[in-house]
Amino acid sequence: MGIKTVAKNGSINIITALFAMLLLMYGPSMRAKTVVWEAVEPVAAEVTDETEQVKADKAAPAEADAVEMPAIASHTEFADKQQGEVTKADADSAYIRGDYAAAIQIYEELLQQGEAAEVYYNLGNSYYKSGDIARAILNYERALLLQPDNGDIRANVEIARSKTVDKITPVPEVFFIAWIHSLGDHLGADTWGKWAIVCFILFLVGIGLFFLGKQVRLKKAGLTAAVIFLILVVVCNLFASRQKDKLVNRDRAIVLTPSVTVRSTPSETGTSLFILHEGCKVQIKDNTLSEWKEISLEDGKVGWLPVSSIEII
Repeated sequence: MGIKTVAKNGSINIITALFAMLLLMYGPSMRAKTVVWEAVEPVAAEVTDETEQVKADKAAPAEADAVEMPAIASHTEFADKQQGEVTKADADSAYIRGDYAAAIQIYEELLQQGEAAEVYYNLGNSYYKSGDIARAILNYERALLLQPDNGDIRANVEIARSKTVDKITPVPEVFFIAWIHSLGDHLGADTWGKWAIVCFILFLVGIGLFFLGKQVRLKKAGLTAAVIFLILVVVCNLFASRQKDKLVNRDRAIVLTPSVTVRSTPSETGTSLFILHEGCKVQIKDNTLSEWKEISLEDGKVGWLPVSSIEII
């Protein structure tokens, strides 16, 4: 109700109330006065309420000017939010102001709704800032698995690894094989799939030139291009398949416990082979047992460790 409408209705009700009061003062009997007052009392109350509303509406602009922007929610306020209410903006806000515990909590909740490289990356940064290097590496690796062509993620993985205790030197590979693996790991499965489609279209163009070209030189160029792009189609599909396999069959893990003894058999009584520390990356070779996993390192060492000490990337 606007101020003008309230004032107009208030004037009508005031007149009605005054007329009723005159009847009460000069009416013929007490019974009539009582009946009239019972009829007038709600109107009088309404007049009072509308008068107060008019005053409140007039004072409203002054109160609105005094309203301040709400403060950023604290860690407790974030904890009170339901899972469906938290957003990445909440987590980013907590990270910016240094509340890494709140940021970690929200990023973890967001990841329960679905994987995202950016969220894994920010979660890794939050763990790194809070001093948990092992979980920082774990989430950087997960982000890199989804976006292998992201240079920032790769850089942060290397920085975090430099903080770990175990310095493992990989077994050297033949240059050509190492180069192929590096090339294949540079892009994700979806990107390699898109390149395969592009190469296949160009292969069809080459075939078209070969069959439809009228000049011998054009036919040779079309045939040569078709062969080259057919090879590239096969290569891109192989790389895409390899990257897809990494996403589906995740056989890499990160050691999360401060230290763990790797043994010769899947038992606490097995011979102690070597000790690994938090943040070390391992490859799972045997995943058949529920409590123990056979792992291998990049330097060729093999052994068994309890599943509770690692987490799959």
